Amino acid sequence: MTGNAPGNDMRFYWERVEASRNFANKVWNASRFIMMNLEKAQVPENMDLTLLTDADKWILSKFNTLAKDVTDNMEKFELGIAVQKIYDFIWEEFCDWYIEMVKPRLYSDSDSTKSAALWTLKTVLGGALKLLHPYMPFVTEEIYCTLNPQEESIMISSWPEYREDWAFSAEEAAVEMIKEAVRAIRTVRTGMNVPPSRKATVYVVSEDAAVRENFEKGALFFASLGYASEVNVQADRTGIADDAVSAVIPQAVIYIPFAELVDIDKEIERLKKEEQRLTKELARVNGMLGNEKFISKAPQAKIDEEKAKLEKYTQMMEQVKQRLDQLA
Repeated sequence: MTGNAPGNDMRFYWERVEASRNFANKVWNASRFIMMNLEKAQVPENMDLTLLTDADKWILSKFNTLAKDVTDNMEKFELGIAVQKIYDFIWEEFCDWYIEMVKPRLYSDSDSTKSAALWTLKTVLGGALKLLHPYMPFVTEEIYCTLNPQEESIMISSWPEYREDWAFSAEEAAVEMIKEAVRAIRTVRTGMNVPPSRKATVYVVSEDAAVRENFEKGALFFASLGYASEVNVQADRTGIADDAVSAVIPQAVIYIPFAELVDIDKEIERLKKEEQRLTKELARVNGMLGNEKFISKAPQAKIDEEKAKLEKYTQMMEQVKQRLDQLA
């Protein structure tokens, strides 16, 4: 069903089967994780929505919109579009983001919002399974009946409907801003080859008081997702080192002290080894290109190849020297 329009023939690919198998595994493992945590606590049948955090309201609001959109798509027989929306929601929003957001709350016995997180997990998972059921009947039936033993079958449960009291546009926007900041931090860290295990202080600087309040409220999951040892939210750059690495998002700038991201001594040692390697490579290439016998006898393609290497190694050497100067 995925990636297909009505009336179109489709080639069979094992890769597509494997991708769907991986998705089924994702749903199964996420459900096991949720049920394992539900066993350890009492979850109310009905939740006072004012007790939910912004993260809870964000995923509930996202699911609310999904239920409406998927129902519209199905009624128009746009089955491939509907299942793609369900797939993206479960894999990305629910598993990759929301479950990771609530883990610090689930692992803390002193967190007063733990029951709200568990109620949200159970509610959204149950609803998502219903939307997925027409496409993946057996796996969803098995999980749903284990999640809700009092119900006879997912097939005769109520279909999710749009609810006005589950529409939280302000909370959606607030969490999307924090997600953008997390993506920016991850991009910076990936570009500098910083392993996830290495935590660093993260500074969020914004002149907008509402933005600062948003990051303060979401500091717990922002720290977890952004690999932060500590999150400081402030109106200006006071106390932030000049060499701090920055990432810009709308209405705020994220700073991370360079020394906390990189072990400077190890980085200098690595760069000096790279400098030695490049010095040898440049000497070799310059020797070949300065040799008249090589230039007169070698094929043009070989000469062009060595010239390209010379240009590449020269650029790399400039970057290495520049980086060593910065570290010094």
